[in-house]
Amino acid sequence: MRPLSKHEHLPLKNEEPAAVPVFAYELLRDVLIPELLGGDTHEISYWAGKHIARKFPLLSLDEAIEFFREAGWGHLHIVHEKKNEFLLELSGDIVERRLVMGSDPCFRLEAGFLAEQVQSMKQAAAEAFEEINKKHGKVALVVRWDHKAILTD
Repeated sequence: MRPLSKHEHLPLKNEEPAAVPVFAYELLRDVLIPELLGGDTHEISYWAGKHIARKFPLLSLDEAIEFFREAGWGHLHIVHEKKNEFLLELSGDIVERRLVMGSDPCFRLEAGFLAEQVQSMKQAAAEAFEEINKKHGKVALVVRWDHKAILTD
């Protein structure tokens, strides 16, 4: 039996994907973690997203879209790409529910993840931020990179 890559998962007995109750996800993400981290929740979440991205390096935004789906983070799609910027939109039931249920929903984990992935893809310093639109149940994720700030190993 060959070892699994970082992107593969162990097959389940019935080959159906495991379903995690949304409430369990909300308890961890929107109740417990903010309680533990307090005022540092947003900053640490961004760092954690970057850390996750380094553990699961991707080659394209299409792979990032699939990663978001598999991670249960919502439906990610590309709105547009400019010379030094991606505008992506995060939507779906989980996003809408988090926006309605939470008083201060945090999407910095997703922003940090995308910043690190784009930084790796472009080999240039990248940052990301989110713009929450509760009215439409969506989150805009803007990733900007600077080709003048080339990364070297």
